[in-house]
Amino acid sequence: MTFDGLSRRILRRRPRLGSTRLVGVDGASGAGKTVFAERLAGSVAAVGGVPVPVVHTDDFLDGWDDQFTYWGRLEELVLAPLRAGRAGRHRHYDWGRAAFAGPWVEVPPAPVVVLEGFGAARAGAELAFTVLVVAPPRLRLARSLARDGAATRPELLRWRRRENRHFAADHTAERADLVVSGVWSGEPVVVGH
Repeated sequence: MTFDGLSRRILRRRPRLGSTRLVGVDGASGAGKTVFAERLAGSVAAVGGVPVPVVHTDDFLDGWDDQFTYWGRLEELVLAPLRAGRAGRHRHYDWGRAAFAGPWVEVPPAPVVVLEGFGAARAGAELAFTVLVVAPPRLRLARSLARDGAATRPELLRWRRRENRHFAADHTAERADLVVSGVWSGEPVVVGH
């Protein structure tokens, strides 16, 4: 599998969010979702000749305990406007201030929008394509702690237990169009579907 091949596959899909092909890139913390999503968006943009916005679910979380209830904000601020052919917008969550802050981030309507982060491929979402990024638990933990700091370890371990339960109940891996390894360099390594 190459990013170009995957991009062409996505562009052949029928839009399900209005005229937008919403692509969910999901996976556990530290799996490599963000890196994969950014590479995929760049490839789809190059192949399709159009900009591809990337929306991060982390920007909608209202702290560590908002792991499952952020979707309402995402729906109101981004998905509903895109469904109607309008630009969405949101503010980033500032983890240090524990508040949504900073300038508004515009999400223009586009033929493809990549939604990246935990829960992005949840059942019932209007996704045209889903990718689950997987990686070994020890590597994921090391990446998460390196990114977020050792002080986050207690919250992170609690988060990981809840995300494991979610993926099992949601059947994310079974529903994904593609399962890729988050341990790669270059082209994606397909491990399922």
